[in-house]
Amino acid sequence: MIYQFLQEKFPTDWLEKFKEISKSFEILMLQIFSYSGFMSSLYYSFFSEKFRREHHSVILGRLKYEQRLKRNQKPRYLLRRNIHRLEKGLLMRPRKDVFGTLYINETVDAYKNCINSSRMDNGDFDEIQWAHDVLSSYFEVVGSNFGVDRAKRDFLNINENRLNSKNPSKVPFQRKIESSPPITIDDFLELAKQRKSVRWYLNKPVPREDIDKALLAATLSPSACNRQPYEFRVFDQPDSVQKIASLPRGTVGFRGNIPAIVVIIGKLDAFFDERDRHLIYIDASLAAMSFILSLETLGLSSCALNWPDIKETELKMRDELQLAPNERVIMLIAFGYPDPEGLVAYSQKKSLTEIRQYCST
Repeated sequence: MIYQFLQEKFPTDWLEKFKEISKSFEILMLQIFSYSGFMSSLYYSFFSEKFRREHHSVILGRLKYEQRLKRNQKPRYLLRRNIHRLEKGLLMRPRKDVFGTLYINETVDAYKNCINSSRMDNGDFDEIQWAHDVLSSYFEVVGSNFGVDRAKRDFLNINENRLNSKNPSKVPFQRKIESSPPITIDDFLELAKQRKSVRWYLNKPVPREDIDKALLAATLSPSACNRQPYEFRVFDQPDSVQKIASLPRGTVGFRGNIPAIVVIIGKLDAFFDERDRHLIYIDASLAAMSFILSLETLGLSSCALNWPDIKETELKMRDELQLAPNERVIMLIAFGYPDPEGLVAYSQKKSLTEIRQYCST
């Protein structure tokens, strides 16, 4: 705003000098406040608000996580994390005689609370069955310990008739590598080469069953402690698509022909500690790439849209999607049937030798 005002009032050479002085002052400030972590905190406390919304989101996410536990509400993120930790203990070689003692009681409590919190839908049922099967296998093999024995008694006293208590199936298993899908590295490289950021689409609706197939593949992506701290908000109605597509700054000039768009939301209430605050971006990005490649196999193309951390656009998206403060937009993905006459950027990638380095200690 200031620079725009100056453009209207002063000659170009004056403006260039002003920009040069401003940049020199900015570099000086960065040099001073980059001296230590404490100085950096002072800079972002008093001279810049760029991280303020992230700080607010992280602390609200932690609060919601802790409140959910205190109120005995469905602690699904805690349960998913701890059941996955038990899975890793079960598959270790060699497996310890006693393991999981520091969190087994809270895991059984979380399991019981999830069962008692509300009527289970299909998603809840599958998740609870997984927790039940892993806990059953755990208590079959773990050695005796005061805490473990108490947790086992509590687990056996939980009555859930709908669960299959025989022959647990959702437990660590040996993959049948010989029956892997017949996809070679050459096949996959061709798929990766075919994938381009497409900005021109046919005026043709995308079947929701195909969207769901690609999303199902996305859910199979790796996630830290299997928490999957994200969700996909899908828009495929023309008015809604245009409203959402107008929010990122990188869609000017082509958003009018986007048939469908997804907003990926990270959920910071999945974590008990600030150390995990970046996992919403890592896990969601892994899922996003699986979604994008899956679209290609269905004859669909996509364009990943950057979501810069800009206050005005963040607030607009929060209003449109009714996001909680602990929910952060990760990225958007436009997708549809590609227009065969539309051009795509060549986008030369870095060479293998530039991005790869074999290391040794």
